[in-house]
Amino acid sequence: MQMSFLPKIDRKATQKRVEEALETARIYKQIGFVRREMKNTPAYEARYHGATNKTTDAAADCAVWNVDKEEEIRMLTERVERAVSRLSRKEREIIEKRYLEEEEAFDYIVCGDVHMSERTYARVKARAFYKLAFMLRLEVLAEESVLT
Repeated sequence: MQMSFLPKIDRKATQKRVEEALETARIYKQIGFVRREMKNTPAYEARYHGATNKTTDAAADCAVWNVDKEEEIRMLTERVERAVSRLSRKEREIIEKRYLEEEEAFDYIVCGDVHMSERTYARVKARAFYKLAFMLRLEVLAEESVLT
């Protein structure tokens, strides 16, 4: 019996998180960040009470959200690119062709492009996802998925 220092992960939940990160990076590289715009027309509602002394700064809230969210997505994209660059040549080729190129590709197309059997392709892709999950800290531990 071989001991493993790597924790057991929930493969489906982990794959979903890694795919979401790869998709976010691809879209950010293609079109950049889509900023949230402030509404110009305030919503009026009847007030049947006195002053609440509640103030809001919608413009500042919107600006802060835009700056924070863009920085978060930019950092995620950099982390994804750095992690993908650390994969082996075949793993990197599969991930880049399948998830990071402008044109969306399907597994059976990429499988033919990289000249692999479907079984080998699936194994190499799974290994790449496993590595990316730990490099990007997106792994979902098996115990966590049981609790949620």
